[in-house]
Amino acid sequence: MEVEEAGGLLVAPSGPGLAGDLVDSPIYRNALKEADLVLADSGLLCLWTKYFTKSSVRRISGLLFLKNLLDGNKWVQDKTLWVMPTAGESEASMQWLKDRFPEAPENRAVYLAPIYAKAGEISDDELLAKIEKSKPKYVFIQLGGGTQERLGLFLKQKLSYKPAIICTGAALAFLSGQQAKIPMWADHLFIGWFLRCFNQPKTFIPRYLKAFKLIYLLFKYGSNCPSLNVGEA
Repeated sequence: MEVEEAGGLLVAPSGPGLAGDLVDSPIYRNALKEADLVLADSGLLCLWTKYFTKSSVRRISGLLFLKNLLDGNKWVQDKTLWVMPTAGESEASMQWLKDRFPEAPENRAVYLAPIYAKAGEISDDELLAKIEKSKPKYVFIQLGGGTQERLGLFLKQKLSYKPAIICTGAALAFLSGQQAKIPMWADHLFIGWFLRCFNQPKTFIPRYLKAFKLIYLLFKYGSNCPSLNVGEA
């Protein structure tokens, strides 16, 4: 099923998200289970399956998916809503879309996300009402991992219709230059994480160091879902 055409929830969980939120957050785990399509975004996961199992998983990053979706032009005549983290990133990214796809009508709506709780369920009635009123075909959630999946699950469960809910994190910010520019060759070589660490070391080096816990989880649980830690409501 093509989520971008039939609607549904698409997520692209990162290595750090799988290493942490998958075992610490029941809501995050449920979001992955309830998603209509889960992309294998984590290069670490794909490399592990290649070298330690008899099967392999083709990596499709959130960046690659979003770029191909945008370049395919199927979305340009449809209503879209972009959930963005900041006003500055929103302005720059919307201008990039306008410059890159001048044939698209001005039917792009933007919602500046509040600061959601770091754990537990996410509920945003204002966003829900905005989507229900305008009925966009595509809802692009451009928030951080661990948050966007929980928000996507909330929208999937509460909306009265089935838009394509695309959770690709900072992918649009990569394309528009608001975050570290990741060439497609770097994405194909699984080194986008390195460029992010080089660009913002204080933010991303600690984050990606935590991702190495995923190796332990893969060796311990394999293809099974790891046990949840107790503590989140």
